[in-house]
Amino acid sequence: MPSTDISPPNVPSRVQTRHFATLRTIIALMLREMSTRYGRSPGGYLWAILEPLGGTLVLAAGFSLLVRSPALGNSFILFYATGMMPFTLYNSVANSIANSLNFSRPLLRYPSVTWLDAALARFILNTLTNLMVISLLFTGILIIAKTGSVLSFGPILTALALAAFLGLGVGLMNCLLSGLYPAWSMIWSIITRPLFLASGVLMLMERLPHAVQQVLWYNPLFHVIGLMRRGFYPMYKATYVSTAYVVAVGLALCALGLVLLMRYHKDILST
Repeated sequence: MPSTDISPPNVPSRVQTRHFATLRTIIALMLREMSTRYGRSPGGYLWAILEPLGGTLVLAAGFSLLVRSPALGNSFILFYATGMMPFTLYNSVANSIANSLNFSRPLLRYPSVTWLDAALARFILNTLTNLMVISLLFTGILIIAKTGSVLSFGPILTALALAAFLGLGVGLMNCLLSGLYPAWSMIWSIITRPLFLASGVLMLMERLPHAVQQVLWYNPLFHVIGLMRRGFYPMYKATYVSTAYVVAVGLALCALGLVLLMRYHKDILST
């Protein structure tokens, strides 16, 4: 009597193949962006690291002429960098994700490349680039300025992870809104102009009036920067910081952005 056993489909193998294909696609998109954005400039990708590094040092030097004494410690450049670096990481990730569909639009016509691949490629590349800049900058500051800081890497790494995560959430929402409503990019740019000052890059929450503190507490970047400074200044407690609040905001933005982009990404790409 012939056997009637039917072997089950090899589902794990197909899933594994898809995962490898997705990884290869993301790496290819990252390499494409590196060659497209920096391939023709002197120094290539190295310029992606030197440009923000130099810009931060120039701004720090300029502000140090206006603000003689930092709010924490004895080095203004360290105080400024602990605020500017997480802010720059957030801003860079958010802007790159917001433009991910437009940047990779020609490649998204191929079935093997998805909108999520394009977003993840830009997220990973910009996060890694900013982390290299941050590592080089703080290493240089701590060696040259001799601040005597005792670092606590837990708060520092948590703050940087939260900044990137928050940038991902904001970027996904802006990718959706700017794709459906082209004027949104300009509106968002106007709305967020004061964000540099309203995020605590140059100030401490504790030195602001109580009424202002109550309003700015809802800015998740203020929590991120406060947590970053807690890692560089052992005596600074930053009791207002709520990691759970930042995670909740990031999760809400990411979830909403992912769900809506799954629904509307074809409409955005067809315009």
